[in-house]
Amino acid sequence: MNTASAPAEEPRWLTDEEQRIWRAYMHATTLLEDHLDRQLQRDAGMPHIYYGLLVQLAEAPRRRLRMTELAMNAKITRSRLSHAVARLEKSGWVRREDCPSDKRGQFAVLTDEGYEVLRRTAPGHVAAVRQAMFDRLGPDQQKAFGEAMRIIAEGLQPKDAGADLPWLR
Repeated sequence: MNTASAPAEEPRWLTDEEQRIWRAYMHATTLLEDHLDRQLQRDAGMPHIYYGLLVQLAEAPRRRLRMTELAMNAKITRSRLSHAVARLEKSGWVRREDCPSDKRGQFAVLTDEGYEVLRRTAPGHVAAVRQAMFDRLGPDQQKAFGEAMRIIAEGLQPKDAGADLPWLR
């Protein structure tokens, strides 16, 4: 069968309403990330992604996580995580430890200094998140937004072993 002459399937374009929602989402997420980055740079000299890494470590048992688990939790590539942890090490907020059971594995460990930076920075960050998002939405909107984000995230995180996910790269 000659498939070269088969007509190409027409793309399923966004409706005007879907386009409006998509652009509003992109606009809002770009502005929100910038808002949070500026607040954290001003208050702690770090970008939002680094703050998220410190939070992950603070919430972990003994304030330590395997690097691979930290990358998975942060939804970033191992390369980007390695660069971020190197910068956090330079600041004295994180240290790496070799994994005794796996010669290739490493732990990222939140230092006391890193914990203190997080403790001082958290109130301002929470205020920035609340002001930018939660103070603008009513309870029903917050619930609907949370449900929509959960559904989107679940759909984008396949469970199959060969999935192309950032922390596996």
